[in-house]
Amino acid sequence: MIEPIERRWHNHWVHFFAFGFGSGAAPKAPGTFGTLAAIPLYLLLAQLPLYGYLAALVATFAFGVYVCDRAAQDMQVHDHGGIVWDEFVGFWITMAFLPVHWVWIVSGFVLFRLFDILKPFPISWLDKRVKGGFGIMIDDVLAGLFALAILQAIRYSWF
Repeated sequence: MIEPIERRWHNHWVHFFAFGFGSGAAPKAPGTFGTLAAIPLYLLLAQLPLYGYLAALVATFAFGVYVCDRAAQDMQVHDHGGIVWDEFVGFWITMAFLPVHWVWIVSGFVLFRLFDILKPFPISWLDKRVKGGFGIMIDDVLAGLFALAILQAIRYSWF
């Protein structure tokens, strides 16, 4: 049996998902690689009707709370850098309600990463105070909502 501290993304299903199918195992910038890995799945999710997309967001958030919490407990580290399922969901939130086009995808990627890295208030406040799987997920959810708001403002002010 593998001890929890020795688990890696490839030897337990929880870690496989928490590490974004291995994208979080990148030696540098795992959050960026995790967000990049979320793009092909976004392209699949974007084929759903809006209610299906929103239902998928709720389901992947709930799933993320579980797998992120479990992976963090197994590794005995709160919000290990390789845990990137939160980046997947945050990016998918960013892209909600937008047309599927490379300009929006690139813009969403940049804005989401910016908010996730800089963590302006209240993102930083949540990141420091909320623990467990919910804490791992919620700061990226808020970063996704911030990026979504800016993209929607741009979309509706330019067109």
